[in-house]
Amino acid sequence: MRAVIDAHIHLDMYTKQEQQRILQDLDDANVEALICVSNHLQSAQRLLEIGKEDVRVKPAIGYHPEQELPTEEEQAALWELIDQEQHRFMAIGEVGLPYYMRKENPALDLSAYVDLLERFIRKAAQLNKPIVLHAVYEDAPVVCDLLEKYQVKKANFHWFKGDKQTVERMIKNGYYISITPDCMYESEIQQLISAYPLEQIMVETDGPWPFEGEFQGRPTHPHMLHRIVEKIAYLKKIDEGQVYSQLYRNTKEFYNLID
Repeated sequence: MRAVIDAHIHLDMYTKQEQQRILQDLDDANVEALICVSNHLQSAQRLLEIGKEDVRVKPAIGYHPEQELPTEEEQAALWELIDQEQHRFMAIGEVGLPYYMRKENPALDLSAYVDLLERFIRKAAQLNKPIVLHAVYEDAPVVCDLLEKYQVKKANFHWFKGDKQTVERMIKNGYYISITPDCMYESEIQQLISAYPLEQIMVETDGPWPFEGEFQGRPTHPHMLHRIVEKIAYLKKIDEGQVYSQLYRNTKEFYNLID
């Protein structure tokens, strides 16, 4: 079992006790760092505070798209925080488009969400920061258009799902994907792993989101990353040690984690 990095976790959504337990467990689980994406302004502020206390916590600042849009005041505060803390956070994220919310409410106006996402992408380009994206199925090509418009290369489509044409476009553009524990039982994700270059893959928990299969009823924890690595090695028929090394290198380079 070699070192891994959780490329996408919502650490602030765990209880304080759960946060402490996870951080205490990291060394034994051989998890070197957590890329902690934020959902909104308060989420980002909490993560920046946790990051001051533990250097293994690597905050990202963003606004999760599966919720109502932020007020003008919250947006202004977010941009101010991003500018003020640009040397302390690792990435812009989690940002994207509200695919699942739109499924429940087809009349939802997408244009304001696209405008907000474009502003985040433009900011990532200005600051030369990687960006972590919530963009699945038909939303993904829209996001690819925006990334191409601002020539953003360091883009991670976390827990991605989409058609073959979009996958090929993402690979060609050098975008990354990060794989969750559902790869143990979801054929769609297993096919994606087989199709995507190992050099553009990372692993994540998206905790505290719960998983099924062997993880049913278990709290989502970064130690699950090792099962993902095993599955990637099995599906790609590549030595497990080589997979560990490549995924670790991918994540360090993508998030500019300097030793």
